[in-house]
Amino acid sequence: MGSSSTPAAAAVPSRRKVALYLTLLTLQYGAQPLISKRFVRQDTIVTSLVLATEGAKVICAIILLIAEGGLKKQFSNWSLTGSLTASGLPAAIYALQNSLLQISYKNLDSLTFSILNQTKLLWTAFFTYLILGQKQSSKQILALTLLISAAVLLSVGESSSKGSKGGSSDYVLLYGIIPVTVASMLSGLASSLCQWASQVKKHTSYMMTIEMSFIGSLCLLASTYRSPDGEAIRKYGFFHEWTLWTTVPVLMNAVGGILVGLVTTYAGGVRKGFVIVSALLVTALLQFIFDGKPPSHYCLMALPLVMTSIFIYQKYPYADRKKKD
Repeated sequence: MGSSSTPAAAAVPSRRKVALYLTLLTLQYGAQPLISKRFVRQDTIVTSLVLATEGAKVICAIILLIAEGGLKKQFSNWSLTGSLTASGLPAAIYALQNSLLQISYKNLDSLTFSILNQTKLLWTAFFTYLILGQKQSSKQILALTLLISAAVLLSVGESSSKGSKGGSSDYVLLYGIIPVTVASMLSGLASSLCQWASQVKKHTSYMMTIEMSFIGSLCLLASTYRSPDGEAIRKYGFFHEWTLWTTVPVLMNAVGGILVGLVTTYAGGVRKGFVIVSALLVTALLQFIFDGKPPSHYCLMALPLVMTSIFIYQKYPYADRKKKD
């Protein structure tokens, strides 16, 4: 026990490095919508972008493992059972979650969808406690409440220029509200399982990235047998409407996937939620710089809430009184 804990402890990066991962991921999430809008053509096949991104993730993860000198060790200790236990279930959950989000997005107005989607922060905190026993202090719960309030404000700002989608109340409930609620719950569960695999099972974030990308790609390839994207790929080719610039968002998304694994491993799934909401503010700032679109009043109101919630969450972690005694 003692000898095995030393290498694990040595592998944990410094706080400064973790802060760098969080900052880079926030910038990546914030810049991605603008980068994709500029460099991806309207008729580019979405499935080809996703598959290329997953492939790029695998290549990046392997390069990083080689750079750290851990590639041979990781693959010599690899087993199918361990891989399916650590990565198979989260990958399957994420695939189901994405399908539910697609169904819900088509049947809800953007405000309702965005607000309900933010509940994944609470589900992540819940499942992190259930699976890992990681408790939140009362002040951290306050920080989560402030963060969700900021997310609601940002959602209102985003949807202020968009109309609501019609439909009967029963249809909206069945094909809108229920799918996004279940998807948010699954997102929290998958994030907590990834954190459990990396922190308890000592499955490295790079190996999880490789395994989940591989499993996710297989599922996506299977879906192309009957999907419109599959038909388009067979008809026009995999790289239909690609340009050299299309590789920019693909590589950027791949790096973001690596950062998500590192953040989940070393900072936890709940802090990843802070990154996602903070990234919305970065997007608003970049839109103002490059497109001249000023941030909405909702965005300006959300900014101090996000900053306050991050400060409180970092400053007042849960302290076990029994350990102190």
